Amino acid sequence: MAKSLSDLRSSIDSVDRELLALLNRRAALANEVGEIKRAEGSPVFRPEREAQVINGLQAANPGPLKENNVAHIWREIMSACRALEAPQRVAYLGPAGTYSEEAAILFFGSSIEHVPCVSIDEVFRSTAAGTSEYGVVPVENSTEGVVARSLDLFLQTPLHVVGETSLMVRHNLLRQSNSLEGIEEILAHPQALAQCQGWLNNHLPDVQRRAVSSNAEGARLAAANPKVAAIASERAASGFGLHIAAHAIQDDAFNRTRFAIVCLPQTLRAPEASGKDCVSLIVSVPNRPGAVHDILVPLKQHGVSMTRFESRPARSGQWEYYFYIDLQGHPSQPHVAAALKDLQALCAFYKVLGTYPLGE
Repeated sequence: MAKSLSDLRSSIDSVDRELLALLNRRAALANEVGEIKRAEGSPVFRPEREAQVINGLQAANPGPLKENNVAHIWREIMSACRALEAPQRVAYLGPAGTYSEEAAILFFGSSIEHVPCVSIDEVFRSTAAGTSEYGVVPVENSTEGVVARSLDLFLQTPLHVVGETSLMVRHNLLRQSNSLEGIEEILAHPQALAQCQGWLNNHLPDVQRRAVSSNAEGARLAAANPKVAAIASERAASGFGLHIAAHAIQDDAFNRTRFAIVCLPQTLRAPEASGKDCVSLIVSVPNRPGAVHDILVPLKQHGVSMTRFESRPARSGQWEYYFYIDLQGHPSQPHVAAALKDLQALCAFYKVLGTYPLGE
């Protein structure tokens, strides 16, 4: 006989109580771990350990939960348990409702102390000064490429990268009314305006576009002016009480932004190997023929895969460049260590930006 709705609900209630008891048991164990960490002076947050936990659970998952659901659920569980020891202070480009805030929550979970900043520069400053323990900064977009300001600031600060996360970015047109009529100005971060220019050219070609510090700042301003629209997330629409006049207006349906998690080395040292890791570098080479080719040779010789190669002007006035490189692997692996040693010997400038588990 098939179970009734009432029977099924009763079973769910019973399972929920079992889950609550198990979660509290896990939290108690986490508290014990926290006491040991405090005695040892170890950091509360260990990204490689959390990555290993999530990867292991995803591999063991029998379904019907999807792997990404398992990751989100356990990220929140671990975030709540971490907060019992000490909630992390996390800086990001604000105000509330930005994609940077969403990325921070995706990586750390909801149980964090939010530190919204007015600019990417301020995220770096807050984290470098110790006002925030961690910073979340955008580094690359699948449509518009690298976020140049973040790359430049990596060169100027003592921060290193300890993690990354990737966020599907769905831009929406927000305003006080649920209509495209009467819009005189559209506000957004420059990257968002660029990512939606095709839609804007087709649907609102004569409306002025103005760049602001963040999409959420645009939403805040749109909430105060019925003639202004903003390009921002659903979270921003909810936070500022705006209608979504048009959904998903980004030109690339698969638009994603990659974010780096940064901190001072004394806050968290480079994470140990998780099994799926990345090494990020900034290098420059002598200005001579074949120099760029030469730095790629050690990678091929030692079998190390390069996943990103970007250049930025050194601003020396002599047409010199810094190269930002991502490599698969961890320096504890002999072939990676050998490649890095040989690569460093060829460089006029060499800086390891970070070693960290690959993002979801």
